[in-house]
Parts: sequence; C-alpha cells; structure tokens
Amino acid sequence: MTSAVPADLSAHLWETRYRAAGPDGTVDANLDATWRRVANALAAAEPRRREHWARAFHRALADFRFLPGGRILAGAGTRRHVTLLNCFVMGTLGDSLHGIFRGLAEGALTMQQGGGIGVDFSPLRPRGSRAGASGAIASGPVSFMHIWDSMCATLLSTGARRGAMMGTLRCDHPDIEEFVEAKRDGRVLRRFNLSVLVTDAFMDAVARDEPWPLVHPAKAPGPQGEVVERAWPGQAGPVRCHVYRRVRARALWERIVRAAYACAEPGVLFIDRIQRTNPLAYAEIIAATNPCGEVPLPAYGACDLGSINLTRFVRAPFAAEAALDLGGVAELAGVAVRMLDDVYDVSRFPLRRQREVALRSRRLGLGVTGLADAFIMLGITYGSAASVALAGEIMRTIRDAAYRASVALAREKGPFPAFAAAAHGRGEFVRALPPDVVRAIRRHGLRNSHLTAIAPTGTISLLAGNVSSGLEPAYAFAMHRTVETTAGAPATFAVEDYAYRRFRETFGAHAPLPPAFVAAASVAPRDQLAVQAALQPFVDNAIAKTVNVPVDCSFGAFRTVYDDAYRLGLKGCAAFRPNPVTGAILVPREPGAAPA
Repeated sequence: MTSAVPADLSAHLWETRYRAAGPDGTVDANLDATWRRVANALAAAEPRRREHWARAFHRALADFRFLPGGRILAGAGTRRHVTLLNCFVMGTLGDSLHGIFRGLAEGALTMQQGGGIGVDFSPLRPRGSRAGASGAIASGPVSFMHIWDSMCATLLSTGARRGAMMGTLRCDHPDIEEFVEAKRDGRVLRRFNLSVLVTDAFMDAVARDEPWPLVHPAKAPGPQGEVVERAWPGQAGPVRCHVYRRVRARALWERIVRAAYACAEPGVLFIDRIQRTNPLAYAEIIAATNPCGEVPLPAYGACDLGSINLTRFVRAPFAAEAALDLGGVAELAGVAVRMLDDVYDVSRFPLRRQREVALRSRRLGLGVTGLADAFIMLGITYGSAASVALAGEIMRTIRDAAYRASVALAREKGPFPAFAAAAHGRGEFVRALPPDVVRAIRRHGLRNSHLTAIAPTGTISLLAGNVSSGLEPAYAFAMHRTVETTAGAPATFAVEDYAYRRFRETFGAHAPLPPAFVAAASVAPRDQLAVQAALQPFVDNAIAKTVNVPVDCSFGAFRTVYDDAYRLGLKGCAAFRPNPVTGAILVPREPGAAPA
C-alpha cells in the first residue's frame, strides 16, 4: 500500500486541500495519516465493529483505490465547521424580493461551508413583466444571477473553500434567449455553469419545426392573454401559465447549440428523462442538478460522491494478458457504499432543511475514474467496440454490487425513510435490475434511494497521480495544469498522464506508444458519446461528461453531438470547442517540457 504522494502537483494538492488537523489538533503526518483520519471518522458512524470497518475503509482508500469526494477527504475527522457533502441544490426560489434574497442567503451559507450549489431560476418572472403588488417592472432571472455570481466571488475573497454553481432555466421561460446568450461575454457569470432544462415536448417541437410557446405562471397576465398548463418547478402538478410569445422551436435549439459552439455554454439537461428515470420520482420533483450535472436533485437535496479508481484493478498492465479485476471492483463497491452512507451520519449540514431532505433519501453517487487510463493499460482504444462493451460491463458490475450492498445495509440499519416498496419497484431503473435484487428490494428495502453517478473527479484524480478524469478520454499525455493556491493565485505544474507515466517507467523513454494511447482530441465525438451511452443504463443519477471537439469542427457536426445525446438516451449534454471566451486550464506540452 502506498502512503507517499506520487507527483509534485499531487503533493501540492494534498498539502493545500486535503491535509488537515485531526480531532486532537495534530496535522496529518503523511497521506496514510489522511486515509486513517477519514476511515476512522466514517467508521465512527457504525453502531458495531467500528475497528473492523475502520480497517476496511482504510484498505479501500490506500493506494488511491477509492476516492471519496473532496469535501470528505478535506473535512472528515477534523474540527472544522464544514460539510462533507460536495454539492446541494437549493430550495425553489420565491418570485419576490423576499424569496430571492432568502435563496441568496441560503446559497451563501452553503458555499461558506464548502458546498457547491445548483439553483433553478425558472420561478422568477420574465424581464419587463409587472409585479402585481408594487407595480414595479421585473428585471428577470439573468439579472439576479449576477448577484449570485458576486456573492460567490465575495466568499472566495474571504478564503472560503471554492464551490461552483449551476444555474438552470426552463426551455419555455420567456427569458430563455437572454439566458442562452449570457456567457458569450467572457467577463460575466464566470462562477456559474449554465444548463437549459429541455423537455421532451420541446425536442418533439424541434423535430417538427413547430412554434414553441414561452410561458410563465406569474400572476400578471402575459401580453397575448393566452393561458396554457405546464409543469413548473416546485409544483406537484401542471399549473396555469401565461403565454408571452412564441418562437420557432428549431431556431431556439440552434441558438442554444450556437452559444455552446461559441463559448462552451450552456449545456442541456433532458429534464423529463431525468424525472422519468428517477427511482424516487414518486416522492420528489427535480428542476436542477449539482454544479457538474451528475446528480439531479430536488430542492435542498445533497450529493454524496465517491469514485472507484479503475487503474488500480488492471492486472498485468500493457501486457497481452492484461485484464480488469471486476471481482475486486465489485468488492470495493460494496465497501464504498457503506463508507458513503456513513458520511450522512457524521457530516454537518449548512441548513436544517438540507439535513432533513438528505436523510430522507440518503442518496449516493458511486462512480468511476481512470476509465480511459484503464483502457490504455488493457490495450483497448477509447471509443472502440471493445471499450464500449467493457464500459457497460464495468458499470453494470458496480451498479449490481452497490444495490446489493444497499439492500444489506437496509436489513442492518433500516431503509431510507422515503422508501415505498410498491412505488419504488415500479420505477423504470429499478425494474431493470437483476431479478434477485428486485426481489430483495421488495422484501428488505434499500438504504439509499440512488447509488450510482459518474462525476468529473478533477482534483481527486490529480491527487491520485493524474489518472484520467471520470469517464473522459485522457486530455493529453503531458500537459501544463494550472490550479489555484490557497492565496488565490494561479500556479502551473507540468504533469503527465498516469498510464503514460507507468508505460514510460516500464518500457523506457523511447519505446513507441501502443495504439491504445489516444488523447481526447483524437477521439471522435460520436465515440465519446458511445462510451457515455454504454454507462448510462447503469447510472441512476447522471453522468458528468464534456464532449471535446476540435476547434475546426463545423457547426453542423457540433450540433449533431447534442442531437445524438438526446437520441442515445443520455440525461444531458455539454460540449467544449476551444474558444477565446473560456480559455483553458489544461495546455498540452511535449513530455519533459517545464511550465512556461
């Protein structure tokens, strides 16, 4: 088992983000001490056999086999007043100044403790509409997003741990065009990720090139005097909405994609699909996600994330007999579910309502990282038929092991409080589980409403020696990586991909790279989507994925990425084409080159 930090950037990240003072005031002496601090803190939630589980948790963490979310690594077992949950979705915004600024205050308190937040701005009435009581003219949701952006910047200036934000808006909101164009200006809303909530009805209208009504349930009537019924955030059923105007659905879809083509945002979330496949659809309504999109959440929901590092399960890497230890993956998944479930019982929550909602479902998001590096070590090309088949097999293995572990925990500790056996068993995702698991759920329940998600794992993958992040292809095999120091200043490190470094250590600096060494720029967008689509059926939350496309990609080809994402059954889509608005934190370099 490894306790040393493997590279300069990894050492920097451990020192500045994850090395922490323990309950007795001592500082983690080395990385192994960090693992023991986290293992002991989580095992403290166990009613029995705490020493046994502390040892099991330590084995899972050692050598970076299991990577819990960064907040867990940084905060578990410390005296700091922080949450161990990475991200939250905030409560439904009230369409009034009181409701808006109450939401702002709750967001600030959450981010102060290190949680990222998702906020749906759809409830806010459109720009130019009149408020019934005061007669004032509304400035619209995008104007208020700037206040959230300033709040986040202010908290960062005080030294609060960085937390990202996701802002969403429905595709039928009257201000949707302003929202779509908001980040073309590289100076504004830089602390937000933006996603459009795209409905099935909208995609049908796009396919038929039909007019699309833009609507809102504001009390003041819209200019057309027409009323339709629509699902709306925070409402249990359809509500009466005023039609403000109509646009061509296909023109709006193209506008969304053109903005993403120009500045990498907004992304899209296929919200009806998210709600339809949600195992807890009978008990909650979803209108937003955590900042990277892999965990759709109800109001005040929280995400509890961890990733299995697949590179540690490759036997005989780079050899003809290389194989993936799926049995080891399954065993670790079972331990990881218990670890993440224990997080809920030892974590603080910024708001009381967040604690109540989180404990009702005990939602987990167990996923993978190092997928692309594992492919390389196995001699499999990312995007090939073999990679697609193996990706599905890996995620099926994790799903089944995680659900079996959650059933066992339900027998031991009780199911999550919102569990309703009949309703849960009717869910689309649950019905696709192995028959023995379905029967076990019906008999014993589940400890956790959700169990799988695939997060981007940026920083924790760097901590593990720069393994490829999440399900993404390796960006480059050597690169310059810029991170923020504790003082907020940028620091640039020369880093190498984990699989590339292992290959060079084994075969020497001049050995030709095998064909499986393909970087993101060489993986066609359709092949990236194929891998994501192979994973999605086994993920009950969602997947954070950015499809990388070359700068010379035509707009038509770029649009196909978004069309294909919907066609393939994905829950969302984001794509990145190099552009002058967003810049880059990753810069490819020649191996051996120092930072510029």
